[in-house]
Amino acid sequence: MEIRLDGKSAIITGGSKGLGLAMAEKFAACGADVAVLARNPESLSEARQQIQKGARGKVSAIPCDVSKAPDIKKAYDQIVAEFGKVDILVNNAGQSQTGVFEELTDEVWQADFDLKVFAAIRLARLVLPQMKQRRWGRIINVLNIGAKAPGPRSAPTSVSRAAGLAITKVLAGEGAPHNVLVNALHVGIIVSDQIVRRHRREGANVSLDDFIKEAGKGVPLGRMGRAEEFANVAAFLASDAASYVTGTSINVDGGRSPVV
Repeated sequence: MEIRLDGKSAIITGGSKGLGLAMAEKFAACGADVAVLARNPESLSEARQQIQKGARGKVSAIPCDVSKAPDIKKAYDQIVAEFGKVDILVNNAGQSQTGVFEELTDEVWQADFDLKVFAAIRLARLVLPQMKQRRWGRIINVLNIGAKAPGPRSAPTSVSRAAGLAITKVLAGEGAPHNVLVNALHVGIIVSDQIVRRHRREGANVSLDDFIKEAGKGVPLGRMGRAEEFANVAAFLASDAASYVTGTSINVDGGRSPVV
């Protein structure tokens, strides 16, 4: 099945690296105009060059701290001015902030919710009216499998991701009468920039390839996933091929989650 996104325009937060970059490349290759948001201008510039290699539409890279409401509004206005509309929103920004519960300060909790929960709320609030008016829209919330099955020492990220799952269901119900489809994708262990950073912290004298291979042994499929595999599922949800899929959450985790 060929996925086409011709004539559509998309916003992808956290789009300069890892899963965000893979989704941006896939969407652009499928014909969409793509705007990627991230904080680091240098990483954004590199990402834009990479996305443009296979793009069939426009590519925009906008420095934006999505944990800040004014930054979101400014970036959104710039995208609408450039693309004319927003058809697809992918809330992907965030990192796996975890720790011992009683050691997590209010500041840590607030920063995590600003980045993952309030960013998704504010962006959805901006794009929904025009999506409803055109009777076509897609919102994809990128979460992790901890949103469904949180473990010890998984806060605050498992809690903010669980909130993201609740937001998905609320928006799906409100968007359905207007053909605005809202779904969540739950990532397990994927080879991404976060894994590279984890290797730097924990890898000691092990090569990145060996670190990835060892980490993948606990996955039922016997390996870590690739960012492109995740992007393929996101592209399906963003397309007309998924026209009867809303309010669901899909694990892209190689069978690792104990919860479907």
